[in-house]
Amino acid sequence: SVDRHSAAMLRCAYPGFCALAPRQAFSPAPLCGESPLEEPLARSPRHQESPVSIAPSAASCNHLLAALPQRELLQLLDKCEAVDLKFGEILAEPGEPIRHVYFPTHSAIVLVTLMDDRASLEVGLVGNEGIVGTALVLDMAVSPQRALVQVPGAALRMEADLFRQALEGSPELQHVLKRYVHAVMAQLAQTAGCTRFHVVEARLARWLLMTQDRAHADSFHVTHEFLAQVLGVRRVGITRAATTLQGRGLIRYARGNITIRDRAGLEAAACGCYAADKLSYAQSMAHPPLRPAA
Repeated sequence: SVDRHSAAMLRCAYPGFCALAPRQAFSPAPLCGESPLEEPLARSPRHQESPVSIAPSAASCNHLLAALPQRELLQLLDKCEAVDLKFGEILAEPGEPIRHVYFPTHSAIVLVTLMDDRASLEVGLVGNEGIVGTALVLDMAVSPQRALVQVPGAALRMEADLFRQALEGSPELQHVLKRYVHAVMAQLAQTAGCTRFHVVEARLARWLLMTQDRAHADSFHVTHEFLAQVLGVRRVGITRAATTLQGRGLIRYARGNITIRDRAGLEAAACGCYAADKLSYAQSMAHPPLRPAA
């Protein structure tokens, strides 16, 4: 659950979004979308935590770590620490050196590009399918976006220098993370096309599904204004789309509280981009490494 202070902090920086209600089952899926962010949050203080041994079973909750061979996974875990991410905590800022990478296991981090003093754009949401700090994979030491905890919970954290060392010494880790970066690039392109060509109702259904996948929740609270900014449409368009989905028994929407009632029906109502995102992730992660030419 989210304490009142943390919730208030995030509402100041992430207008229209409120705490998520927990749900029992979680099926991870990729997310790209847009959202506003008005004021930066100060990076939350964190107490130094004593190193503890991390069981491979805990790391297996993250799909990237689970894809590593056992030996390389154990070597990587030896350099990680288990952390509990707090709601609204800032993990990285644009233009600042990346201090840590994060492998979410039961949490989600939103990636935000700051456009100017008032506008911003949500460019991704990372759950247990991914990693925060992909710039290091591309040999870049500075974060291009703000990373903000949207769904609190567990993650594995590694210092940037240790991550670089692990990356240099592990061709398999390089391959896994390069495949993930490829999947993210494909999803960003899919989102651009979705925003241009698909109707609001289908795009709203897609957004709700992707949020549910990352949020570990069937219910969450968002305002019409927030949804309008996420999808780039007028508030009246959101009202009509949400009313239609509710009339079909797919969601319950009252005073900004959304509950997904029929996930299968919502998937049928969503545009093909939701399935395309999941497929592109699966294909990217399953691609074998290229062999050098003889």
